[in-house]
Amino acid sequence: MAPASVKPNSAGATTSTATVSAVSSSKVPPIARPLAGEPEEVASNINYHAQFSPHFSPFKFEPEQAYFATAESVRDRLIQQWNETYAHYHKEDPKQTYYLSMEYLQGRALTNAIGNLDIQDAYGKALNQLGHQLEDIVEQEKDAALGNGGLGRLASCFLDSMATLNLPAWGYGLRYRYGLFKQRITKEGQEEIAEDWLEKFSPWEVVRHDVVFPVRFFGHVEVNPDGSRKWVGGDTVQALAYDVPIPGYKTKNTISLRLWEARASSDDFNLFLFNDGQYESASQLHSGAQQICAVLYPGDATENGKLLRLKQQFFLCSASLQDIILRFKERKNENRSWKWSEFPSKVAVQLNDTHPTLAIPELMRLLMDNEGLGWDEAWDVTTRTVAYTNHTVLPEALEKWSQSVMWKLLPRHMEIIEEIDTRFITMIRTTRTDLESKLPSICILDNNPQKPVVRMANLCVVSSHKVNGVAQLHSDILKAELFADYVSIWPKKFQNKTNGITPRRWLRFCSPELSDIITKWLKTDQWVTKLDLLVGLRKFAENADFQAEWSSAKMANKQRLAQYILRETGVSIDPNSLFDIQVKRIHEYKRQLLNILGAIYRYKKLKEMSAEERKNTTPRTIMFGGKAFATYTNAKRIVKLVNDVGAVVNSDPEVNSYLKVVFVPNYNVSVAEMLIPGSELSQHISTAGMEASGTSNMKFALNGCLIIGTLDGANVEIREEIGEENFFLFGATADEVPRLRKERENGLFKPDPRFEEAKEYTRSGAFGSYDYNPLLDSLEGNSGYGRGDYFLVGHDFPSYMDAQERVDEAYKDRKRWLKMSILSTAGSGKFSSDRTISQYAKEIWNIEECRVP
Repeated sequence: MAPASVKPNSAGATTSTATVSAVSSSKVPPIARPLAGEPEEVASNINYHAQFSPHFSPFKFEPEQAYFATAESVRDRLIQQWNETYAHYHKEDPKQTYYLSMEYLQGRALTNAIGNLDIQDAYGKALNQLGHQLEDIVEQEKDAALGNGGLGRLASCFLDSMATLNLPAWGYGLRYRYGLFKQRITKEGQEEIAEDWLEKFSPWEVVRHDVVFPVRFFGHVEVNPDGSRKWVGGDTVQALAYDVPIPGYKTKNTISLRLWEARASSDDFNLFLFNDGQYESASQLHSGAQQICAVLYPGDATENGKLLRLKQQFFLCSASLQDIILRFKERKNENRSWKWSEFPSKVAVQLNDTHPTLAIPELMRLLMDNEGLGWDEAWDVTTRTVAYTNHTVLPEALEKWSQSVMWKLLPRHMEIIEEIDTRFITMIRTTRTDLESKLPSICILDNNPQKPVVRMANLCVVSSHKVNGVAQLHSDILKAELFADYVSIWPKKFQNKTNGITPRRWLRFCSPELSDIITKWLKTDQWVTKLDLLVGLRKFAENADFQAEWSSAKMANKQRLAQYILRETGVSIDPNSLFDIQVKRIHEYKRQLLNILGAIYRYKKLKEMSAEERKNTTPRTIMFGGKAFATYTNAKRIVKLVNDVGAVVNSDPEVNSYLKVVFVPNYNVSVAEMLIPGSELSQHISTAGMEASGTSNMKFALNGCLIIGTLDGANVEIREEIGEENFFLFGATADEVPRLRKERENGLFKPDPRFEEAKEYTRSGAFGSYDYNPLLDSLEGNSGYGRGDYFLVGHDFPSYMDAQERVDEAYKDRKRWLKMSILSTAGSGKFSSDRTISQYAKEIWNIEECRVP
């Protein structure tokens, strides 16, 4: 345990905060007050948990102990509201949405919970009575390691909006023990170590020992005399439910994120083998079960890796659907007689990307094999229940599973998928003869003898009643290109649902100074749930008093961020410089390489300037953050390059007053909550047509940060909403990209001299002895694997550098920059996840508000 900090007392002697808090807590009576609202009662309830829900040795009340006791005190109220919500849903029996996602990136729960419950002040004062500061206690919480990037964070924003809008909805996911990984930066670059968020325990989850379902793998299919089929044999693990309460903002409704953990039972432990010294064989099923929820996205280069990923996906789908069916039957049996045809009028299942695709054949199996429905009835129920959100047009991200692996692990499901495919093909041949020639690409099973696979996206499209993209441009590309043939069969199946973010976490709680100013000038805090009200700020965009307050709030956030960067990286950055940030998963299409090559060119030019010339430049701090997948070599080389450039630039006395380059390690939600409010420029610079939406662009824009970006994903709509004069645009458009790639293949690309200069300087050894040729070679040549600059870094480099010059000029004009910043926030109303979820509820799920009275 870290030593307690030491503070001087009034007499000049020093006392540790541990002593102060221990003395303070001894003066507060430990009384259980689960629904406490007054600071004195809250303090008593916290102290009660410290003493009677103990997880540590007695007589300690340091920040860590105070955090767990505080969290458990808040959880009391959440459980009360959760129980009321659950009982209300049970009584009213509304149609309910179940959101299936392999990822949730929740972030810290304490600030969000007390903010949504509107009890921050009471908890702040209560902790003061106990000798602690709320800010210090919040810092004790570790981010739940249940996701990686935008997909998981979107799911978490959606849960917040579902609860806030009082919608009957639940999330389902997996309880990963070690997450994706914790990122450590060393001289060698990125190092991956296991996340430790469950090293002690999570105070927010409630284990439900009565909610356990069997999940089978392997085995074989038995055909009964009556022709019905049954999946038997193989291995069975138990899915145990852990519930995480999700409170809505200023409402009683508290919904659930139900996370499944895989367990083997005591019957599966072979005592005979253990006593015979065969310890590993004795607990084989136990260790196999533990592997299922150990890590998010385990490496799948090996057969075992592929089996484990498929096990994870099926485990999530099977446990969740068994739970959904049980709840449906419980509510129905209690009320009246019912028919299975009513299931879709009570249940909506949303697949967040292709990872939960196996929900489709699993629902079919449960309905036919367990409930006795015939194919036609089961298919009718399934196709009216399931909807699918597509999140990518990248071919490698559209999952394709080996048929042999599927037959081995899920033999019954492969039978069902084969039958779905056969019936689809028959339908095309009988009703759409014009599409027969397209069957090889639109059917579900790709029977290529070299590599037969199941195309999961095709299975989703064929089986779902609605398919949506996540930004207008992305949805248009899906309809015009990826799913064009399906659109001609089912034109009404396809929709757009532009992503959104929760304004609670991403402005109200992470930037209180800016929030308070917005509330003051709008004369209401209603904008927190009606984000369109931000448009009212437009009329103050040039108001000198408003600009001064805005500038002061932004500076407070920048100073806080500068302190964080110094603490985490040892690099001192100047809050008066332009804070320029790119934080997202490291991927070649997101083009962190374009950003760092631009920084390298900027550094080289600064080196060539005289001291007087440098004084006329705009000082800039460029920050990067994000994780590269452990097996993605070029992404890891980019991380290494950023750090190597930073090491040189930041220690160069000629230049480091005008340029700093910082890599912020282990990017996660809590880091984002520090970076985004302190940012002034953010880079969303993916190759046009490749980013489905992006949501960090919305978070930055909402916080008054200007965007330099391409016409990709939601950038297109952000630019429309905030005004194109407030957006630094560059680069090829999505419809130009195929032609530019073709021209490159034909040797017609002429590189800009600045681009060549940046690459040569990188190769020169200016940033150390590491060999960057394999990374830079991806930008060379005209074609071939890993060559030919597929992501158009070279093509877009000159317009990128020109846009950066426009940024430098705009930043020098403080009034103009502040006006642009204010208009960015004022134009962000559309990008609330409340708007997105309202659209899903009305146009896909057909669910309505079910408010707890």
